[in-house]
Amino acid sequence: MEFFRIHKDIPFMRHALVFNVISALTFVAAVFFLVHKGLHLSIEFKGGTVMEVKYPKAANLPGIRHTLEGLGYELPEVTSFDTARDAMIRLPIAEGSNTADTSRKVFEALCKAEQGSTKQFDTVTAKGEHIAKLGCVDAAGNESVQLQKVEFVGPQVGEELAQNGLNALIMVVVGVMIYLAIRFEWKFAVAAIIANLHDVVIILGFFAFFQWEFSLTVLAAVLAVLGYSVNESVVIFDRIRENFRKQRKMTVHEVIDNAITSTISRTIITHGCTQMMVLSMLLLGGQTLHFFAIALTIGICFGIYSSVFVAAAVAMWLGVKREDLIKPIKEKDETDGAVV
Repeated sequence: MEFFRIHKDIPFMRHALVFNVISALTFVAAVFFLVHKGLHLSIEFKGGTVMEVKYPKAANLPGIRHTLEGLGYELPEVTSFDTARDAMIRLPIAEGSNTADTSRKVFEALCKAEQGSTKQFDTVTAKGEHIAKLGCVDAAGNESVQLQKVEFVGPQVGEELAQNGLNALIMVVVGVMIYLAIRFEWKFAVAAIIANLHDVVIILGFFAFFQWEFSLTVLAAVLAVLGYSVNESVVIFDRIRENFRKQRKMTVHEVIDNAITSTISRTIITHGCTQMMVLSMLLLGGQTLHFFAIALTIGICFGIYSSVFVAAAVAMWLGVKREDLIKPIKEKDETDGAVV
């Protein structure tokens, strides 16, 4: 399917050096901000307090965030889970206070926001155990908010999650290299990995520069961008291999330019549709999906750029040629067919 067809090849590789210099400068800037500022890690990595509260009706998540911001928490994590009446609150470790003090202070603020006061309830579990829980009652004596659960996530757990995330990233990179080396040729594998790492580091650089919160959902977006960028590179590499077989009089530059030009329509359709979906999450998904959608948006934009101006160009600089993808035809032996 094509929206349009470009009949004259665009000379992308003529300007490959300029675009590669821009990519290198952007990459170095991203690394600088990562080292100089670092990532603003969420409590999933740093540790903190996790609270679960239950409302008699659908929880007002923006209102809860506003209440927490009034207590001095910047960008508090408030998400719904299980049902619309349940809300999960994640708070960083506050200096000079413990989990119990933090949870009680926050819950009292939530009660005041509901125009109620805190009260301790004695609830019975399925096993018949009596557990004291904090609740909130209004002026009429009706329960409005209930504190369901409080947990402390220690820094050690956060370090383990960070290590697992790094291991997942390394496994994806190694797996992609093996796949591309088998399907195409090692030069394409190296080119694709350089382009993919270029995308990942730039996403992390944006988060470091603006100090956006880096959470597990953002890590999931980074891993998704890796796969997404590889897909675009594979499409272009496939067309390059096809052109080497069909257009035997073309130079390497002309083959790559034709491959990129002929896939532009497909790129616009695929990435345009994906970006519309991601923008809907960015604009309508609320605070929960905000940074996830931002990471995907940056990754999609730079994924297109890297597949064209980084992956293909690096493969060209590595000296990819027709013989790397197509086995030469063996000349017929002069003795074949000779009459004995």
